Amino acid sequence: MSDTRIALVTGANQGVGFQVAKELVANGVTVYLGARNFKHGEAAAAEIGSGAIALQIEVTDADSIAAAAERIRTEKGRLDLLVNNAGISNTRRTSGPSDGQDGKDFMAEVTKASKASTASLEEMHAVWDTNVFGTLAVYQAMLPLLRDGIDPRIVNVSSSVASLTLNADPSHPYHAGYGPVYPASKTAENAITLAIMNELESTNIKVNLVSPAFTSTNLNAFAGTQSVEDGSREVVRVALLGPDGPTGTFTQWENTPIPW
Repeated sequence: MSDTRIALVTGANQGVGFQVAKELVANGVTVYLGARNFKHGEAAAAEIGSGAIALQIEVTDADSIAAAAERIRTEKGRLDLLVNNAGISNTRRTSGPSDGQDGKDFMAEVTKASKASTASLEEMHAVWDTNVFGTLAVYQAMLPLLRDGIDPRIVNVSSSVASLTLNADPSHPYHAGYGPVYPASKTAENAITLAIMNELESTNIKVNLVSPAFTSTNLNAFAGTQSVEDGSREVVRVALLGPDGPTGTFTQWENTPIPW
């Protein structure tokens, strides 16, 4: 059995996922670069080069997840690192701002339309399907491979906007913007992750939550204030932790705890 670490990063053809995959490969990890659209995944893997392998996976599609798990088992026989990165913030736009609209203006409109009294239940279902149920579905499918892994670790990419502690504080800058679509979906993802942590605490599989901060990506219509390189640092740091590294943490750069 090769001792080269085998990783799967979902949502890795762009944004934080792509940067994480790129940096993991640079650190000697073989990365399955998960993408909904296989051609987009192939293009991203080709850009990274040797060590990146395109893998079609749609986290809201059970058949796609099962096929991805079977391919990894057939080709590698195990999984050492799972980075659950795939996520969406809304369903209103699938690419960056268009028609000259500023990303910050667009996200302000999304936030205003996503209050508890105004949120579209249809949009909420779509976002939660990816961010919450998709994370759990991928975990369930990949767990047998992780059980066969070397020093296995799961890193779920969350957000500080998920923190109930922070958002319950009226002085918190994002307090007024906490809504049931994206922010609450990440809170629910944190709850799912806690359930995973509790389930695996007596095993050798370690589990961590990470916030990449407000990174400029398609997720926020490129309104973020940090580059993907800076925003991905904590995800990469945690993903590369060795067997003596911690489990059960929720952090942002650099190793700063985020209250649940």
